[in-house]
Amino acid sequence: MADVVKDDAPARASNAKRLHLVSLIGPGVITGASDDDPSGIGTYSQAGAQFGFAISWTMLFTYPLMVAIQQVSARVGRITGKGLAGNLRQHYPNWLLQSIVALLFLANTINIGADLGAMADALRLLIGGSALMYVVLFGCICAVVQVFMSYRRYVTVLKWLTLALFAYFGTVLTVQIPWGEAVLGLLVPTFLPDASFWTTVVALLGTTISPYLFFWQAAQEAEDTRVRPERKPLVRAPGQGPAEIERIRLDTYVGMAFSNLVALAIIVATAATLHAAGITDVQTSTQAAEALRPVAGPFAFTLFALGIIGTGLLAVPVLAGSAAYAVGEASTWPVGLSRKPKKAKGFYATLAIATLLGVALNFSPINPIKALYWSAVINGVVAVPIMVAMMDMTGNPKIMGAFQIHDGLRLMGWLATAIMAAAAVIMCVTLIV
Repeated sequence: MADVVKDDAPARASNAKRLHLVSLIGPGVITGASDDDPSGIGTYSQAGAQFGFAISWTMLFTYPLMVAIQQVSARVGRITGKGLAGNLRQHYPNWLLQSIVALLFLANTINIGADLGAMADALRLLIGGSALMYVVLFGCICAVVQVFMSYRRYVTVLKWLTLALFAYFGTVLTVQIPWGEAVLGLLVPTFLPDASFWTTVVALLGTTISPYLFFWQAAQEAEDTRVRPERKPLVRAPGQGPAEIERIRLDTYVGMAFSNLVALAIIVATAATLHAAGITDVQTSTQAAEALRPVAGPFAFTLFALGIIGTGLLAVPVLAGSAAYAVGEASTWPVGLSRKPKKAKGFYATLAIATLLGVALNFSPINPIKALYWSAVINGVVAVPIMVAMMDMTGNPKIMGAFQIHDGLRLMGWLATAIMAAAAVIMCVTLIV
């Protein structure tokens, strides 16, 4: 009997280490990982294929902007105990709240449809079969898991799904990279006198800084405050402030770094393979995976395709969840994945409707990939007023109490807001011209 106990001890220790590793992953890491969704992968793939390593510096440029704005959204949720929509409803004009929530729901639904389509196409490439059948399958899985799985278990599943992004680090390891060129492209910004180059820069900016990420991270911080009895909104428990703000800072730095490293890996892999082979027109993530097969081999293709499925399973629930939190808080409904469906009917109905509309988009005459372009336009426009409102919140003592932000984070947040506003103007001018 003693031998049996002795033999089980290493297994128990190994399980404990794995559980501890998962517990260290917070809302910031999940948010950062969900930013690399299949439609985002398509954008990064197109950038790498079209412009090679010359575009990779944008990942360094966007990192501090992402960190600042996501850290602000997380602080708002943790300090107030409410998500962004809840704070907008309480402190800002109703027309602003309703406009933002309606546009967010529309953009997220289109994004869900595009992501489900990309996941289905990736599975079809791997095993054959009907892509539309896979769309229904993935949509049902994402909706059912969110509605019926307990909150703690569901968050654990999301944390494990972040590992899917390592597929893109694996892809980089399987292809030949001219590291000198790659490092030069990362560290030395290149500015090409080409309208398509600047359109791509704007697209990358809009892909990495998206409204649904703001709403999700703030909502998850507020949700964690509700489900953990030891946690209270910091406006009511200021003594918890220093430790919690440091946790948010570390979680966001790590999460956004993970997000941008994955994006960089995709750009580098496609630059070294597709761009080098003269393949410069890649519109979707699945096209990128298919184009990799003859250029980089079946293993790189398989890793890339599996990554699309894994990241989609992570991103679709985040997209649907952020829409449900926004609509629910704007409507003063009970919200939260920790609540039973009977206790939050409107919240879960919104979540399911957003997912089902995303499924339906793939059966409609509307091309989800073309619709995704307009989703990016909506996101680029709606991000600006949301960011302005968020940054205004950070200096409002009625909202933040003793935790108003007046340091470098506030300055960086306003800089990110100004850059997104400029990007939105450029995008609108490009559309008109």
